[in-house]
Amino acid sequence: MSTTRRTFLALSALAAWNARAARLPIRKAVLLSMLPRNLSFADRLQLARDVGFEEIECPTTPDQRDAEEIKKAAEKAKLRIHSVMNMAHWRYPLSSADPAAVAESVNGMETSLRNANFWGAETVLLVPAVVNAQTSYADAWKRSQAEIRKLIPLAQKLKVIIAVEEVWNKFLQSPLEFARYVDEFQSPWVRAYFDVGNVVINGYPQDWIRTLGKRIVKLHIKDFAFKDRVAKFTALREGEIDWPAVHKALEDIGYTGSATVELPGGDKDYLQEVNRRFDLILSGV
Repeated sequence: MSTTRRTFLALSALAAWNARAARLPIRKAVLLSMLPRNLSFADRLQLARDVGFEEIECPTTPDQRDAEEIKKAAEKAKLRIHSVMNMAHWRYPLSSADPAAVAESVNGMETSLRNANFWGAETVLLVPAVVNAQTSYADAWKRSQAEIRKLIPLAQKLKVIIAVEEVWNKFLQSPLEFARYVDEFQSPWVRAYFDVGNVVINGYPQDWIRTLGKRIVKLHIKDFAFKDRVAKFTALREGEIDWPAVHKALEDIGYTGSATVELPGGDKDYLQEVNRRFDLILSGV
């Protein structure tokens, strides 16, 4: 083979790699809970912006004064609030047989949806159900769907998507189930909030991503590993997730939305390192 031919093939391979590993058009977000709690909302959000994040995900905020302060802080820092993490769904699941617990859960979701509308966020993250000794899988499915259907009119009115997330709740344990659960609503106001790290215990994120496809409206980013026979979350890029494969899957489905790191909190240096590793993941490294 001639030198010219070898050079051409080498350059072609390099170009193909660069194209394949192009940075995904995904906006980097951080949880409000990851920012130093000893700072004011204004200083916390400015810190997030200073270390390189573009957006933030905030928790349910019943106190309107706090909600207004967060909104002003986000506007000042030019840090978009893209989603609300509903906070009532674990203690008071929609799948509960207790009407009082369900009422608390619904109230939490209604507050979250109104927070999202006030802040200009697109989604509210919802853990839809919890399977336990008192709640069967079938009951969790039926009850949670019934309550979410009641919430859809408010979501539509406020123009906020209910984004269902898969977590360690013994529910939605395969990508096929997750897709079916979302599809049964037959509503654009219910979609999937996919957590990359949560599925490693029983699957592969790249498989889930391709199966869920356009159902995915938001992403949570964290890493996971089995170490010394212990399952645990890890720092980004220190676990078992094949991040280039995740990158390729997200590229294949054309995902262009927001992705939020969901990790323990820390100081400025820590957050800068999280942001650096996040950039590497989005760049296919």
